[in-house]
Amino acid sequence: MKTKFSTSQLVILGLMTAILLLMAYTPLGYLNIGPLAVTFNVIPVAVAAITLGPAGGAIVGSVFGLTSFLQCIGVGGTSAMGAVLFGINPVFAFIQRFIPRMLDGLLLGYIFRGVRKSLNTSVACFVTGFFSAFLNTLFFMTLLVVLFGNTEYMQNLMGGKNVIAFCCGFVGVNAVCEMISSTVITGAVGLALYKAHFVPVTATRTKTIA
Repeated sequence: MKTKFSTSQLVILGLMTAILLLMAYTPLGYLNIGPLAVTFNVIPVAVAAITLGPAGGAIVGSVFGLTSFLQCIGVGGTSAMGAVLFGINPVFAFIQRFIPRMLDGLLLGYIFRGVRKSLNTSVACFVTGFFSAFLNTLFFMTLLVVLFGNTEYMQNLMGGKNVIAFCCGFVGVNAVCEMISSTVITGAVGLALYKAHFVPVTATRTKTIA
C-alpha cells in the first residue's frame, strides 16, 4: 500500500480531515443517546477511503480515533462511557477508541475497490458508506467486550445478558441510525466526487494510490 498522494488528493485529505475535526468538536458529529452516541464522523472517513484508498482512509480514520479518545479526558466534548473506561485503564481506553476507527478507514479502502471491480462505482460508494458504520460499531463493541468485559462497570451494563444480546440491545438504535445516514450521505458524496473526477478512474492502476 503506497502512501504517496497527488496534489488534488492532498487537498481532499486535508478537507476530509478538517470536516472530521469540525464535526468532532461541534454538535454536528455526535448525537448523544445514553452512554453511547450516534456518530456521523464515519462519513468523512468513508469518503477519504473512496477517494484516496486504504491509506487515506486509515489516516482520516486515525484522526477520528484520536478525537474519540480525547473525549475520554474532556477534550472537544465528553464521552460518559469513555471517561469511565479511561479511569479503569487509560491504555485500553486508547486502544478501544483508536484502533476501530483506524482499522475501519483502512478496510473501507479495500472494500470500495473490491465492490467496484465486481459491480460498479455507484454501488461501491453506497456499500462503502454502509460498512463504514457497520465496521466501526463491530470493532468498537468487540474491543469494548474484550478489553473491559470483566470489569464491574461492564458487568453492570450487561446485567447478566450474554455478549451477543447485550451488544445488539446496547447499540441497536444508534447503529441503525449510523448505517442509514452513512450509507445515504457517503453514497451521494462519493458519486458527486466521482463525477467531478476526484475518484480514480481505475481502482488498481493509479500513479498515487496502489
